[in-house]
Amino acid sequence: MDPFNCPVTVTTHIIGGKWKPSILYYLQGKTRRFSELQRLLSGPTKKMLTQQLRELERDDIILRKVFAQVPPRVEYSLTRHGESLRPILRLMSAWGKRHRAQHNGASG
Repeated sequence: MDPFNCPVTVTTHIIGGKWKPSILYYLQGKTRRFSELQRLLSGPTKKMLTQQLRELERDDIILRKVFAQVPPRVEYSLTRHGESLRPILRLMSAWGKRHRAQHNGASG
């Protein structure tokens, strides 16, 4: 059975991962530099963040723009295809806010 027959599986394959949803959240309507994303996420190593950004770029979700200057400046933003995820991100954010207390209150 092909797991990609399920549209939810396709979506989670593309935007799933430890840092991808948060990256997308912080790129909504904004262009951010690598160091800014790393600071906002406060957790991923440079290697992990780079890997997640490359995967999102490969899947045409984000755009990586390199400026030819010293030191080099790289900016990330959502592509048009990535912008189409905004309703999903809004719903995920709203769900997370509603259920944060329940999750934090669970002993686990």
